[in-house]
Amino acid sequence: MIYKLFIKKIDCFKITLDHAPKLLLALIIGTSGGAIFFVSNLPLPWMLGSMTAATIASISGAPIKVPPIFRNCMVAILGVLLGTQFTPGIFSDISNWYAGIIGVIISIIIMMFIGIIILRYIGKYDSVTAFFSAIPGGLSEMILVGNTFGGDDKKIAISHAARVLTAVFLIAFYFRLFESYEPTANSILTQNDFNLSGILILIGCAFIGYPFATILRIPASQLVGPLVLSAGFSLTGLVNTALPEELVMISQIILGAAIGARFAGSALYILIKPLLLSVLVGIIMVSCAGLIAFILGKIIGAPSSILFLALAPGGLAEMSIIALSMNADSAFVSSHHVLRIAILVIVAPIIFRCFSSYKKFKNK
Repeated sequence: MIYKLFIKKIDCFKITLDHAPKLLLALIIGTSGGAIFFVSNLPLPWMLGSMTAATIASISGAPIKVPPIFRNCMVAILGVLLGTQFTPGIFSDISNWYAGIIGVIISIIIMMFIGIIILRYIGKYDSVTAFFSAIPGGLSEMILVGNTFGGDDKKIAISHAARVLTAVFLIAFYFRLFESYEPTANSILTQNDFNLSGILILIGCAFIGYPFATILRIPASQLVGPLVLSAGFSLTGLVNTALPEELVMISQIILGAAIGARFAGSALYILIKPLLLSVLVGIIMVSCAGLIAFILGKIIGAPSSILFLALAPGGLAEMSIIALSMNADSAFVSSHHVLRIAILVIVAPIIFRCFSSYKKFKNK
């Protein structure tokens, strides 16, 4: 099993090499966009700038591509970075975790309900496509599962990519304008001393955690596997070091370019309707997350801003890198997004099967 998995990874690297010119162009465009946003003093510059430039380029017909294996390797490094943020005192205020878990469940239900209504009755999507397009998480999983049930995988992919793009933009500007957060790489990575043996252990967490989490079929294995191993070393005090701070900036550029490159190969006139609908759904979902976070924060006295990041309908990797960049409680945020994806990946197909069975029974 392990041998087959690594052979598959080697094949993926061959595919990546075949797409090297498109990947290089995507990274050049993404880096240029990030530099422009950085010079312009905009929030989360390297991710938003990369994402904006890559999106414009892909919609304009530029031949760009970020192969999944390349993105996943960087996400694995991100998982290690997140794991180092776990400390023995992380569960000291358990009430925040209870509120976060309740908020995740409530927000999933509300976001899915609103999203399905808009896409089904305003967008005129078929029921399968509307259902799996409205799920606030698990892009890759929802495309595969939705296609299996007969949904339009192109629309599902556009919906999820647009949701993540919208969430990242809104949240980054919200934290700059209303919370006065200044994204920084230094503050999150200089809290521990650099140690060569510790760095080697953390790199090992990425190379070992990713494939083994894949074997165990854990959702978001490329991030969760390395995160769990890295967190284990950090919680036990066996490793107290940090990876180079430049990795945060590189992660932002690659993740931003990967989001933008998802729109490549689609004509603008085909994209407009599903894109606008998905942006509308994304805005409403982000608003729901903010409202739920505000209410829960007032009830238990927890920071609403951290709850907002934990409940936001962005991607796991994207929301985690925002938390890291803003020196927020990234361990709390990433844990709740892992929980959200696990719930969605496991429960969503079951709910759809039950709903489909009920409709068939009712129509008999």
